[in-house]
Amino acid sequence: MSVLVFLESSEGIVKKSSLEAVVYARSLAAGEVHAMVAGSPSNLSEAAEMGAARIHSIADARFQNADAAAFSEALAQLASQIGTGIIVLAKSAFTDSLAARCSVLWKAGLATNLTGLPESGFQLKRSIFTGKAFETVSLNAERKIISIRKNAVEVSPAPAAGEVVTFQPEVSSAAFALKSLALEKTSGEVLLSDAEIVVSGGRGLKGPENWALVTDMAKVLGAATGCSKPVSDLHWRPHHEHVGQTGIKVSPNLYFAIGISGAIQHVAGISSSKVIVAINKDADAPIFKVANYGIVGDAFDVVPKLTQALREAL
Repeated sequence: MSVLVFLESSEGIVKKSSLEAVVYARSLAAGEVHAMVAGSPSNLSEAAEMGAARIHSIADARFQNADAAAFSEALAQLASQIGTGIIVLAKSAFTDSLAARCSVLWKAGLATNLTGLPESGFQLKRSIFTGKAFETVSLNAERKIISIRKNAVEVSPAPAAGEVVTFQPEVSSAAFALKSLALEKTSGEVLLSDAEIVVSGGRGLKGPENWALVTDMAKVLGAATGCSKPVSDLHWRPHHEHVGQTGIKVSPNLYFAIGISGAIQHVAGISSSKVIVAINKDADAPIFKVANYGIVGDAFDVVPKLTQALREAL
């Protein structure tokens, strides 16, 4: 059976997490991997490189706005048209809404926050309770919608045809009722949600005037910068950098926690990180209980030396 993947794009580029979804779908498909995308992002060839045999491009300009109601109708129509029983999406704020709407329209079972490929009997492991626990569920519905977390699979090329065809869904005008009045985006930064490496700081840095310790290391590594909740509450850093249960939950390959004690709310936001490195002068700090590697020492001594060593190595 073929599998359908939704390709989410931003500023004309398919997100890396969506390319991971293509790799995930490739592992499930007994037939071709299809993909649906709005417009013609500049890196569609990467979707083909990851295994998408046919890419259905929606030319309707109305789909350039992130309207989950419209996309859910289009996705359900395309899934029925190609005769697939599985839709795969990469988890994001937008696809959370899209997947839920589509499951109702398409009459499908839905499993979200998946951390890996299904086992026998289509058993799926998913992250729950903001990353503090895992749950194994069986998705028995004939039609299935799967939403995967970032880094749920290792990205590996398996080139396919990547034929791009025009798809014109029949979507009700009511699906476009949502109007975007304004959009503000950060620029010149690596976004936390997309970052492979994140460097975060906490109150141990003593003040915003010392944040160069974080930004200098992040620049060397090509990483995103983050912070703990107390730091954003004190307005040392903007709130969009707050990592934690009530902030942004991240799942990078590498996470640096500098001067962060490791409160449970922060840990909940970083638990999906593959490797966590903690730097803290308090040997009893809770962050060391979840860290893969720990350095007990003053960040003002350790971090400049580590940054210089990374600069020389890279």
